[in-house]
Amino acid sequence: MKILIVEDDPILNKNISEAISSEGYLVESIYDGILAERVLSKEDLSCVIMDINLPGKTGYELCKDFRVYNTQTPIIMLTAFSELEDKVKGYDCGADDYLTKPFFMRELILRVNSLIKRSTIEINKKEEASILSIAGITIDTTKKKVFRETEEINLTQREYQILLKLMKQKGEFVSKQELVTDIWGGSFDFNTNTIEVYISFLRNKLDKPYGKNTIKTKVGYGYYIDFN
Repeated sequence: MKILIVEDDPILNKNISEAISSEGYLVESIYDGILAERVLSKEDLSCVIMDINLPGKTGYELCKDFRVYNTQTPIIMLTAFSELEDKVKGYDCGADDYLTKPFFMRELILRVNSLIKRSTIEINKKEEASILSIAGITIDTTKKKVFRETEEINLTQREYQILLKLMKQKGEFVSKQELVTDIWGGSFDFNTNTIEVYISFLRNKLDKPYGKNTIKTKVGYGYYIDFN
């Protein structure tokens, strides 16, 4: 994990760097806003500790511009002022936390650790939300890819939509009417065998080649994914 320190006071910058490094983090120190802007746009950072009053570009400006393309990396702002207006402005620019100088290094470290932990949890939740995995079938909803175990399965758009609907129900029944409404918008004759045909396609691709019977039918109820 790498932490960027943007502080123009060389002594304070050094003290912060040593304190953060002692916690096992990689540290990069910057002393002006212009160079910091370049680093922010290129580096993969776990946290940013940023002074407000910087030469070249202020911490407010850096934070606001950074948040245009990065909303996840935590930012702690440092200032010599304790006025409420300054803190409000910092938070409005996208800062996650605020420390007024002078401060205890231990407090800074605790805040850094807390923000990184929170950010990691949020990122993991987003990643988990993009992956659905049931009964050996996995869908990556971000990339719209489907796998049976580790083998990628090529599905048409409709096949993918039907499978995604079934997977999201996590074993609950999905009626033909639900599939028609959700996927086709009810725009075709419900009496056709279109749904049965697509279910057959899915079984031929996801179940039969692997000796599985995952996509099941319960007469009068609909289709479901069997966990067993």
